[in-house]
Amino acid sequence: MEKKFKLMSKFKPSGDQPYAIDKLYSNYLDNNNFQVLLGVTGSGKTFVMANVIEKFQKPTLIISPNKILAAQTYAEFKSFFPYNSVEYFISYYDYYQPEAYISSSDTYIEKDVSINDHIDRLRLKTITSLLERKDVVVVASVSCIYSLGSPRDYQNMCIEIVVGKEKSLNKLLLELIASHYERNEVEFKRGSFRAKGDTVEIFPAYLKTAVRIEFYGDIVESIKEFNSLTGDVLNKKNKVYIYPAKLFITSKNRINRALETIQIELKDRLMKFKSQNKLLEAQRLEQRTKYDMEMLKETGLCNGIENYSRHLSGNAPNTRPATLLDYFFQENDDFLLIVDESHISIPQIRGMFEGDRSRKQALVDFGFRLPSALDNRPLKFHEFEKLIKKVMTVSATPGSYELERGGKHIVDLIIRPTGLVDPEVTVRPASGQIKDLIFEIKKNIEKKQRTLVTTLTKKMAEDLSIYLKDKGFKVKYLHSGIDTLVRIDILKNLRLGSFDVLIGVNLLREGLDLPEVSLVIVLNADKEGFLRSEPTLIQICGRAARNIEGRVIFYADNYTGSMLRALREMNRRREKQIEYNKKNNIKPKSIIKAIHDLDEFKNLSREKSITQIAIKEKFDYMITSKNIDSVIKKIEMRMKEYAGNLDFESAMLLRDRIIELKGMKSRKY
Repeated sequence: MEKKFKLMSKFKPSGDQPYAIDKLYSNYLDNNNFQVLLGVTGSGKTFVMANVIEKFQKPTLIISPNKILAAQTYAEFKSFFPYNSVEYFISYYDYYQPEAYISSSDTYIEKDVSINDHIDRLRLKTITSLLERKDVVVVASVSCIYSLGSPRDYQNMCIEIVVGKEKSLNKLLLELIASHYERNEVEFKRGSFRAKGDTVEIFPAYLKTAVRIEFYGDIVESIKEFNSLTGDVLNKKNKVYIYPAKLFITSKNRINRALETIQIELKDRLMKFKSQNKLLEAQRLEQRTKYDMEMLKETGLCNGIENYSRHLSGNAPNTRPATLLDYFFQENDDFLLIVDESHISIPQIRGMFEGDRSRKQALVDFGFRLPSALDNRPLKFHEFEKLIKKVMTVSATPGSYELERGGKHIVDLIIRPTGLVDPEVTVRPASGQIKDLIFEIKKNIEKKQRTLVTTLTKKMAEDLSIYLKDKGFKVKYLHSGIDTLVRIDILKNLRLGSFDVLIGVNLLREGLDLPEVSLVIVLNADKEGFLRSEPTLIQICGRAARNIEGRVIFYADNYTGSMLRALREMNRRREKQIEYNKKNNIKPKSIIKAIHDLDEFKNLSREKSITQIAIKEKFDYMITSKNIDSVIKKIEMRMKEYAGNLDFESAMLLRDRIIELKGMKSRKY
């Protein structure tokens, strides 16, 4: 039997990787369905995940804690599985201000969004791939547990077109309109169609190419895939499926039934408000809801249609919503869930429901929405657990939930292919820590190596930076108060050697890859709390794990529980790594990484926008009344280029710049 997933890589599993791959796969075969991959920095966790997918041969959902990590993972898996369907599913908003009401100041905030057209296409492509294929890997953010349209409704509205089969042209046009395709003879864009004579051209909402359907009477004569810009025919097809242009989709009959149930709920709610003498709330609710109902009746859509999802789906109150996970259950197939950086992702999944609920409850209580709007929500955590069967959580510092659920099925990935071992940690008295710190920094500077120093507060980071500058050191500080557009320059200049010491409050952020750093100093390590918890201390120490001379100093007068647990775990890993290197005669080598890699992230990360947007776009052009139109066109082209590379943050900044320039033009600049 031919495999569905085929992993392509010039590398072969090494170090702990062969053991981890075999152990994870055999555990799943033995129905041990919740496992933890405990992988240290630089151990090749993503490569192990890819190998398990190839062995398991099942559709896979990978949840990442944020868009940037999701984009990095997506790029890696696209290279690992070039012949399979690797998809990207994240929130499609460039900007999102949710609808809200603040009762203390009587402030209503209307929903305001800017939808990224490229991400919207990728989301729809994810759905169509899951409905059509088995060899699918979806990389998603935690927003994938939020309410979507029903898979049943979406699939039922799919339009099948077959060469040689009978199909009325007029019927096709009506089906396209019902699937929320827009007839547009002027601008042929994604999610639109146009008709001329016996030919209908459709631009599917989830594809980069368009489809031309040619009729002979009521018979489909030909189907051609073509380039929407040039019109060049790329391929001829015997059959094509056109999926709806939107995820929230339903039939006319379903809308009519929904209007009836909305009317019943509105009547009950108005009676309740009036019985409580809440006349303002009653008037507000009646006016808003009736307007939405009229829009639904006439167009099949309304602003905030997702708030009526329970009525449109026909579900009972308090029924869990359909989400991306439901699209994996085609023909009762099993699937694999991988939760990346689970120590961050799991708490996010746990917290999504409560955060969403508290905001919407105020809208319901004050007459802005019907109570049924509460059913348009993320999954509750226990609902999420019921939907998942085979799970792999991945982290260097798994949380208590993962460790408890994983039990005996915690698979170590500790040996690095490079042979690097975890840095040695020494503990020194906190009294006199600054004097000793200066001595250690001087030694590191003599070796032309960099130092990271972590403090407990922003003020302490700034004060220590000023103090060390007065002593003649080249030093900078970094914390959340620093503008994002400046952070990458600071990190890049640290690697380049423009300065020697970086001081910050929280320098453990995922993706902070600094091979030149050989010394990490933790001030006041014995202050128990989030910034000095066991996982945080382990993550901080990992910043020195990419340099062969990496070492860590904790300044502390006492050993806290977190310190003891962190030191015990790091010593365990270090001993295993050293033993493996001796046994296999491996000589560790520092990781050598080009400086430009830091701000590229394979063209997917926000960091790319910092140097290119802030410098090129803002300062390259001298704007005059004569060249403003050409400058706008240049920026628009670059914006589309970034969006095509999934660098949506850069595209968003360019979009704002375009709006600014158009405003200047309208004021007769």
